[in-house]
Amino acid sequence: MEKFYEIYKNKVKNISEILGMLRSDDFMISALGAGEPVEILNQLHKIRENGVKGCTLTNCLGMGDYEFIKNPEYKDTIFVDGWFFSLPLRKAHKNGNVSHMPQHLDSALTKRLFATDNRRKVLLASASSMDSHGNLSLSVGTTYEKQLIDAGALVIIEVNPYMPRTFGDTLLNINQIDAILEVSHEVPAIPYVPFTEKDAIIGPYIADLVENGATIQLGIGGIPNAVAEGLKGKKHLGIHTEMFTDGMVDLVECGAVDNSMKTLYKGKSITTFALGTKKLYDFLDDNPSVEFRNGEWTNNSYIIGQNYKMTSINTSLEVDLFGQCASEAIGSVQFSGTGGQANTALGAQLSPSGKSIIALYSTANVKNQHGEKELISTIVPTLKPGSIVSLSRNDVDYVVTEYGVAWLRGRAIRERVERLVNIAHPDFRDQIRFDAKKNGIW
Repeated sequence: MEKFYEIYKNKVKNISEILGMLRSDDFMISALGAGEPVEILNQLHKIRENGVKGCTLTNCLGMGDYEFIKNPEYKDTIFVDGWFFSLPLRKAHKNGNVSHMPQHLDSALTKRLFATDNRRKVLLASASSMDSHGNLSLSVGTTYEKQLIDAGALVIIEVNPYMPRTFGDTLLNINQIDAILEVSHEVPAIPYVPFTEKDAIIGPYIADLVENGATIQLGIGGIPNAVAEGLKGKKHLGIHTEMFTDGMVDLVECGAVDNSMKTLYKGKSITTFALGTKKLYDFLDDNPSVEFRNGEWTNNSYIIGQNYKMTSINTSLEVDLFGQCASEAIGSVQFSGTGGQANTALGAQLSPSGKSIIALYSTANVKNQHGEKELISTIVPTLKPGSIVSLSRNDVDYVVTEYGVAWLRGRAIRERVERLVNIAHPDFRDQIRFDAKKNGIW
């Protein structure tokens, strides 16, 4: 331990020294979601005072509304490429500080992408405290962080005793780190979202599709939380998911999830990152029954398809009568990102007895051209001009709203129209049918 402690001590720096390590044209990558280094990012804009310019910072599901993100005057110093927009990135996009990076989660920031770029790579991440063997844990995520380390990036780590110690690809040895900033603050969290009346209707529809013994992938938000509630009566469920959530903790604790029927990592839940409340982080701390694997593996469709009765549950913003899912943008305006939706939807359908489910509300309240709120249907004849298709019509399986379930896999357009109209809001069904006929959608 003494040897490792000496190595550790020699790598500890203050924030000014950390910022002084960064130079013009660096390609910086921030750890995903709650793994982002809060104190470093809070001060990152100050590298301009050192004459640094022309840097790019890539992030995913960024949590903080940092100065270099929200203030347009820093975009020549640090420009942000986000591959899953959160609220701070959506706001900054309007200021010209941010651009969206389209890609699937399993192909994000891989070594092959680095090979074509000669810029210096810098990983900015968080980790748990070091153990007696000189090992730290990347804690709540290893979606792309270890790939960066393996690719020779400069590794700058915030060591935070509040970060849970997790297992799998999160293992990080002190010798792999170039610089350390010691911090002490709670892990970035998001509140548990109570489910609405609509969620409470949609949840059981989806839960009925999930068979005992199935391996599941769930997202976060009202609908997934309602689904988790509906799954509490199931038996022998397993977890292979990109994101581990509070709802999954509940399923483990009530006994619905025991991972006993899985074909991959039987007895263990598999994820690539976690995001939620303190309850979730406390559950993950020093818990060997949950293993974090890099996103290149976790979200590989062929890996996902090897799981027994794999069932993926994702959400969308709009679905057209062909079955195309616009899940990440409203028209051409970026809202979130593709993430692992296509990875998990395709993987589930490669699994024997697997199922892919897309859920959405039948309506949405949006501002019209006059700035007034109006109710619109999310089941539409055709997607809005400029819409981004997150899941193609060839890859859709089940679509669920509060009005029921439409099974589209293997169905012709004529049949898809009828099934989707039947789960649209009743007030819009006649118009959707009229527009379908008018536009020859048969």
